[in-house]
Amino acid sequence: MTPSPRTTTPAAASAAGVAVEDRLFRALAILRVVVTVNAVALNLYRRDNFDHPVAGALLVVAMTGWSGVAIWAYGAPRRRTPVLLGLDLALAIGSLLLTPVVKGADFNATVPGFWVMGALLAWAVHWHVRGGLVAAMAISVADLGIRDHIEQANYGNVFLLMIGGPIVGYMCGSLQRMATERDLAERAAAAAEERARLARAVHDGVLQVLSLMQRRGAEAGGAWAELGQVAGEQERSLRSLIRQQAGVTAEASDREQDLAGALEALGTASATRVEVSTPGHPVLLPGPVVSELVAAAGACLDNVGRHAGPDARAWVLLEELESSVVVTVRDDGPGIPAGRLEAAQHEGRLGVAESIRGRLAALGGEARLDTGSWGTEWELEAPR
Repeated sequence: MTPSPRTTTPAAASAAGVAVEDRLFRALAILRVVVTVNAVALNLYRRDNFDHPVAGALLVVAMTGWSGVAIWAYGAPRRRTPVLLGLDLALAIGSLLLTPVVKGADFNATVPGFWVMGALLAWAVHWHVRGGLVAAMAISVADLGIRDHIEQANYGNVFLLMIGGPIVGYMCGSLQRMATERDLAERAAAAAEERARLARAVHDGVLQVLSLMQRRGAEAGGAWAELGQVAGEQERSLRSLIRQQAGVTAEASDREQDLAGALEALGTASATRVEVSTPGHPVLLPGPVVSELVAAAGACLDNVGRHAGPDARAWVLLEELESSVVVTVRDDGPGIPAGRLEAAQHEGRLGVAESIRGRLAALGGEARLDTGSWGTEWELEAPR
């Protein structure tokens, strides 16, 4: 059994990135109201320029109605689909193409005017530089294509479209990346503080008990000596872990690391038979993201060795998407019986809840589980 190829789609942006996009679309909603009022007022003022006044009025009414629909539709992230954005741009271009029909070939100003900015900026906000550039090119071609001759004013409008769309798209993308990075930094700081708190608790409680067991076991001899030796080994392991966590500095947290290399090293070190498949180039991510993803993947592999048996095989696959990375861990074991994870969490055993799902949730990502008689597959997806 080997991992089968799958078709993947770009994941949703991080929670911080979505929040930024929400604010930008709220600002765009206000702009749509302004440019719609402006279009209605100008066309009323220029009503004598229409060869077909009724058709022109219907076009303005359609533009106004779509503005209301667009404001509502863009208000929720789940409705910001390619269909909505494509329809928005198509209506903007259509209103331009209908201008010579309702005004005649010898028109001066188009019916929509600045109203087309709504579609242009929606593409720039959602699809950043590429979206702004594509929308600007489409609107510019439509605007120039309906004119018999091009004047300086027409050239100026197209020039502003062609530089404005990509620049706004770049700024929107930068704001989302900054918000995501700030969110990750805050989560990393909170995680570091929690690790320090837990380290103090472990030092004050568990380590002292293990140290006491080691000394008393050595004194008692026999089977107690063996128990004391095991307690000593666990004490040293815990102290080493605490020192490693304490050694994480802000500088190291900011430094990018190669997720592909870290996963390959994890596969080599694992006791389970693991095949690791990564892209043929480094996948650089912030240090805390790499650490948490590798730790979550390691927890998945630990579960393979613990529950799937010594003969089980595992595969680790790293995929790069447009706005996220996906680490898939699959095994050919017997799968997880229904209700086992819920029962384990109810009993206080939080390995899956915290080591896997908790880590991904802290990164603003998601851990998805699929299991059956064929084995178990985890998909660990985190924003880039």
